[in-house]
Amino acid sequence: MPEIVPFKAIHYNPELLKNADKLICPPYDVISPAFQQQLYNSSPLNAIRLELPMEADPYQAAALRFADWLQSGELQHDLTPAIYPCFQTFEDNDGVSYTRCGFFAAMRLYDFSEKKVLPHEKTLSGPKADRLNLFRKIKTNISSIFGLYGDESKSADRVMKSFAEANEPLIDAQFQGVRNRMWRITEPSLVAQFQQSLRERTVYIADGHHRYDTGVNYRNERAAANPSHTGEEPYNFILTYLANIHDEGLLIFPIHRLVHTLASFDITMLRIALEEHFTLTDLHDRAELKRFLDQEPSNYTYGMVTSGSVVGITLKSDPETLVDSSRPEVLRDLGLVLLHDLILGQLLGISQEAMAKQSNLLYVHDDHEVFEAVESGKVQVGFVVKPTTVEQVLAVSETGEAMPQKSTFFYPKIMTGLVFNPIG
Repeated sequence: MPEIVPFKAIHYNPELLKNADKLICPPYDVISPAFQQQLYNSSPLNAIRLELPMEADPYQAAALRFADWLQSGELQHDLTPAIYPCFQTFEDNDGVSYTRCGFFAAMRLYDFSEKKVLPHEKTLSGPKADRLNLFRKIKTNISSIFGLYGDESKSADRVMKSFAEANEPLIDAQFQGVRNRMWRITEPSLVAQFQQSLRERTVYIADGHHRYDTGVNYRNERAAANPSHTGEEPYNFILTYLANIHDEGLLIFPIHRLVHTLASFDITMLRIALEEHFTLTDLHDRAELKRFLDQEPSNYTYGMVTSGSVVGITLKSDPETLVDSSRPEVLRDLGLVLLHDLILGQLLGISQEAMAKQSNLLYVHDDHEVFEAVESGKVQVGFVVKPTTVEQVLAVSETGEAMPQKSTFFYPKIMTGLVFNPIG
């Protein structure tokens, strides 16, 4: 159902793209101040200087810099509208290699009420105001949203892979262990196959909810100010990376929970409280915990790591009696909801506000970090969780509900700086 169109991308010139690993960066919302400085130091042309400038007026700085790079030729416009396949090759935490295949296109913006594009997270006003200021000044999508669609026939995947086998990539860049390769497809008959693959599909936002909401707000703002608005102007579309949910390289990594600075934390009392509703299995190490989580079919299975102990936890009680009854059924089925409502909330006394502010709770992507943080004494207890599944993301999206904070980590992030989309 969502309309996608080829677009005339702006990108670094071919000479600069030979060293694109120095030019690309992750999206703004995963960049710490220290990492921001590191990216600044990597190149005076790194996309961080557009995505997240360090100047006092970041929006004006980004706009002036973008115009300067275009005028001096560091950036250039493609002359022909194109679809841009992008493959990311990476390894998971256990060293297994994957390649996720997707493509960049300009996707028409829809209100969520139209049910053509669906979210699974709530958005906050602060990040949306920040991105809207950038949109207004630079009039370009600097980073893309990440959307999922379901096509069991894999028609677009076959087109991309066939084209990639026969053509050298426009970009081949390594960044933090991930190989990013991008091609450009302009042939109308091939572009039409990409469009057809989305014709009867819904797009689910995997990443970039704030950017998508900002795109809708910017479209509405521009349309209201344009007496000749037709609906076909570039601001009616947003830069989107689309991947098939049936792609073998589409992975969601878990986001583990670390509990710290609780005044009344007592591991003995926590174990006693857990035993009322859970079966507790004492384990030896990270490897045994990983096997435990892999083998347990229940969504309500976790690992608990404390100083000197590793415990597997599986629910034995009826989850219906333990999860907030006001939550919709699709959320009550999520293991993270039970973890937050019962273990973190009721048993450990961490409020929803404290979770949101990370007053007593931190989030990490690698279970190695859980063990290291506990061992160092920085945290009191770590909870290792199973990854959210793509099916769960889609189910929640379909109902219009939102998942708990930090429910999904689609890895790797879509790199900023591969292509930019002018929106006028």
